[in-house]
This record gives sequence, C-alpha cells and structure tokens, in this order.
Amino acid sequence: MFAPEGYSTIAVIFIFSAIVAWLISHLNNWISVPVYILLAIICGLILFFFRDPDRTVPGDENLILAPADGKIVQIREEENVSYLNSDAVRVSIFLSPLDVHVNRVPVSGKLEYVEYFPGKYLMAWEDHASSENERAHFGVLHPSGTKFLFKQITGFLARRIVYHIEKGDTVEAGERFGIMKFGSRMDILMPKSINLEVKEGDRTIAGESVIAIIK
Repeated sequence: MFAPEGYSTIAVIFIFSAIVAWLISHLNNWISVPVYILLAIICGLILFFFRDPDRTVPGDENLILAPADGKIVQIREEENVSYLNSDAVRVSIFLSPLDVHVNRVPVSGKLEYVEYFPGKYLMAWEDHASSENERAHFGVLHPSGTKFLFKQITGFLARRIVYHIEKGDTVEAGERFGIMKFGSRMDILMPKSINLEVKEGDRTIAGESVIAIIK
C-alpha cells in the first residue's frame, strides 16, 4: 500500500525512467546496463519512501499515540505553549528518509486549532526547528477536556508538508492525516500532568507506540 500523496511523484519518476530506458534501448554499448540498474534503484527507493503500511491501533482513548515513525530526539519542557495556554512537555520525533512518512493523529477529540507557518529549513533535529522551520500546528481537545498540540515540521530535505484535516473535524487517534516528504520531524506537546511512557532515544511506530497516558 502506498500513500496517495505520493502517486504524482511515483508517476513522474516511473514515466521519466521509462523514457530514459526507451532512449538508451537503441544503444548497443556497456552504458545501457548500469543505467537500467540505476533507474530500477530510483524507482524502488521512491516506492519504498511512499509506503503506507497498515497499523494496529490500540482501542483505549486515554492513550496518546506516536504521530510518526522515527526516533525520539528530544523531550523538553516548554512554558506557556500556544493553544494549550499552559506549560507543557514536548516530545520530538525525527523521521529519517528511511522511515515511513505518513503521519497519524496522536489523540482522539475535536480539532479546534489548525495553523500553517512558513519558515526556514533547519536540520529537523535542531532545537529551534520547532519554532523557526516551516510547519503546521494542530490543536485537539480530548473528550476528557485535556488539550494537545502536535506539529508537522519540515527539515533540511523535507520541503513540503501535506495534511487533510480541518478545524472543526472530529479526529480519531491512529487515523492518517497527512505526510511529510524526505526527512522531517513531528512534535507533540502535552500538559505536564500526563504520564509519559517514552524516553529520548526510543523508536516509535505511528499509530501504535504509546507516548503517554491521560490520568
């Protein structure tokens, strides 16, 4: 299964590869075989990047799930976070180009806040990337009354973020909502009263790994 957001890119790469393969098919020299191999590798990498595997989502609505595949590179406390209007704990997940880049909603509830910010393209693991890079913010009110904020953040390679949810939507934890292309980062910010279940260095699976538990 592949992410629909990648269909156009996949089509362009495959058409380009087919044209190049056809052009060099008339050549009877040693260069043809290496070019065929290179084109096959490129097509394989594109398919690998846009893969979208199914996930087994836990049914407990009090679980806060990982919004992305990747590695937890930072866990920090922040003061007076927007939308939450309180101090918060931020968990930052870095996605390498080899990780699945389809993003999933981390918590069920009503989507009360959506905002896109243009910005820089710092390395995604840098601390300032959370506030200076191009990004999209999403604020969800959980049925318990607890607010959560999560962010899609571009990186040095990722120059485009895509999302399909709008303010006013009712969202479910674990459902797909967008994608970031070619290396990026996702943050989730939670009230300090939340029971955190992860630590820096842990790897996460979107829609399956438990980040925290609502008391």
